[in-house]
Amino acid sequence: MNEQSFNRCIQESLQKHWDLPGLSDYGVQTFQNKDVARIIEKLHIILEASGVKHGDKVAICGRNSSRWGIAFLATLSYGAVAVPILHEFHPEQIHDIVNHSEAKLLFVGDQVWPKLNADKMPKLEGIFCNSNEEYKLLVGRTDKVRYARENLNRLFGEKYPMNFRKQHINYYQDSPDELAVLNYTSGTTSNSKGVMIPFRALWSNYEFAVGKLGNLMGPGDNVLSMLPMAHMYGMAFEFIYEFLHGMHVFFLAKTPSPAVLLGAFADLKPRLIVAVPLIIEKIVRKAVLPKLQTPAIKIALHTPFLRDRVRAEVRHKLQAAFGGNFVEIIVGGAAFSQDIETVLHDIGFNYTVGYGTTECAPIISYAGWETFKQGSCGRPAPRMEVRIDSNDQQHTIGEILVRGTNVMLGYYKNEEATAAVLDKDGWYHTGDLGVMDAEGNIFIKGRSKNMLLGANGQNIYPEEIEDKLGSLPYVTECVVIQKGEHLYGLVYADPEEVKAGGLSEAMLLAQMEENRRQLNLVVPAYARLHAIKLMPEEFEKTPKRSIKRFKYLDYPV
Repeated sequence: MNEQSFNRCIQESLQKHWDLPGLSDYGVQTFQNKDVARIIEKLHIILEASGVKHGDKVAICGRNSSRWGIAFLATLSYGAVAVPILHEFHPEQIHDIVNHSEAKLLFVGDQVWPKLNADKMPKLEGIFCNSNEEYKLLVGRTDKVRYARENLNRLFGEKYPMNFRKQHINYYQDSPDELAVLNYTSGTTSNSKGVMIPFRALWSNYEFAVGKLGNLMGPGDNVLSMLPMAHMYGMAFEFIYEFLHGMHVFFLAKTPSPAVLLGAFADLKPRLIVAVPLIIEKIVRKAVLPKLQTPAIKIALHTPFLRDRVRAEVRHKLQAAFGGNFVEIIVGGAAFSQDIETVLHDIGFNYTVGYGTTECAPIISYAGWETFKQGSCGRPAPRMEVRIDSNDQQHTIGEILVRGTNVMLGYYKNEEATAAVLDKDGWYHTGDLGVMDAEGNIFIKGRSKNMLLGANGQNIYPEEIEDKLGSLPYVTECVVIQKGEHLYGLVYADPEEVKAGGLSEAMLLAQMEENRRQLNLVVPAYARLHAIKLMPEEFEKTPKRSIKRFKYLDYPV
């Protein structure tokens, strides 16, 4: 097998960790690696008997689960192309993605299936339920598909009459530039595009994680998968790396509220925690900030001989809240609040911030928490080059360009969109703006598509204003938009926090006006807000919990 074969990694991991627990639906059931291998083999029989050929598309849509992960591994190790679809997408989006990808089969969760209409996905030859061991056939449009499911157990028994063993595993040998995953984004600045991720990118992301973290964790360690696997961040670093490294992956079936997460952390004591900023910020705001803001603690933090002791105590309590066994928390997927990051840095908490995109499957940069530079998102990952498109990349903001093994093949059936971001020299134009210091630390300043132009030609980065606005009282989420020469802050205030604070509607409006006044004292004149508009509900978000800001650019103010 090719030394850089991703499928070789799957095969060797299953054989090496055969008798260890591999995947669990938290609180429901556990699959040992030998169970995973057996089910993969059954799915291979279904794919083959259904007439699926190498390179054909197989869609997977449902909540995170062991069977979701097994269907994904089975698709790749057979030589087909996996099309993961976020279960939270609107049914019409799911129909469109299935059709656009030309998927032949769909494995769907039982919570998603009732919302879908099979007639709107006419190219599908079969739809299987991915929520039970029998892989019930929901729709079979060909004799081959129906035969495959009806005769599955007989075909498996005939193929392995003396029981299925690890030496029987013999997976499809992939080549580096071969298409492995077709991942449809749901971006902050545009509508979905099908990102063509090759096997080399999956292999490179896995090798990156092994190289950076492999000696700090291994077989027997737990990890909690709480990010959607239909998004590359959660797939790569809460599932693929840990599973192939012999760790035990637990899938959280419930919505990852702070209460649910804290209970799971205490129970599982995960060795690595991968999260988006929103999750960490909610827990820190509830579990840490109130303790730091008591009069006694404020005095202690300004008393030299007490300061270090207080910081250590707060750090220990926060680590305990996350299970107390983790090497580090990796934060990524969206901008991290500088306010929260400063708190974590000041108490010496073991966190780090990474940077990636779906188009890089996903990693672009990272640094371990010991060498991580506050405010940055790490340094270029192995096999990746990064440069800033400016005359002085240390001081002048420019677009972040990346090139290397992790970069996609392009956008599926969209040559125009591909040409707009992949240049002739292989550089992927991320659309993100930033600078990079002499040590290679990358500092993101915003999205090029988000940049606003002030009345006198100043470049305004709304993310920087939002970071400051988001730290003010009762601001749960916010977006800064431009109307003519004026900037406006759109703010969502959590009703529970408002109620707990005893604020009437008039008092909340007065607080927002005070927030605006405080904000305008600390930003340049050209970045001041003209007014704040309260939003009636949370902002619509992408799978990685970033606000879909393009939907609010024309919001009436």
